[in-house]
Amino acid sequence: MTPPPRPPSLTTVRSTAFAVAALLLLVAVGTVLDEPLLIPPLAASAALVHGAPGLPLAQPRSVIGGQLLSALTGFAVLTAVGSSPWAAALAGGLALGAMTAARTPHSPAAATAVIVVLQSPAAARFLPLLALATALLVAVGILAGRAGRTAVRYPQYW
Repeated sequence: MTPPPRPPSLTTVRSTAFAVAALLLLVAVGTVLDEPLLIPPLAASAALVHGAPGLPLAQPRSVIGGQLLSALTGFAVLTAVGSSPWAAALAGGLALGAMTAARTPHSPAAATAVIVVLQSPAAARFLPLLALATALLVAVGILAGRAGRTAVRYPQYW
């Protein structure tokens, strides 16, 4: 099997520029709030939104819903069994099941569940920040989908 064709150069430049802008926005808003908004799974989310905007994994429902559901799964596991690498692995796997059941598949979000278990953040602080960060990622994705001609319209569904 051969790899997919290389995208046009302009497509690569646009998707890269919007992904960088989205991640820098998270850092800027986090700096203003004096709270970190950029966590590693959100960089992977930005890569999906801007690099593969037509995939179900990249749609707003999956980005926002998948991330929040996975974080909640992580908090549930943390509450039930505490913080350990074993619990983190359990949370990551259970997050996949929860996202599948809720029709919000978003592979980077499984890592969010792992981070919650390993880092034990305060839920009342973490969840609103995660909601804000994912909403900003989706908003930049919508802006990118409306700016100029694009091969794939974003979002394709909510």
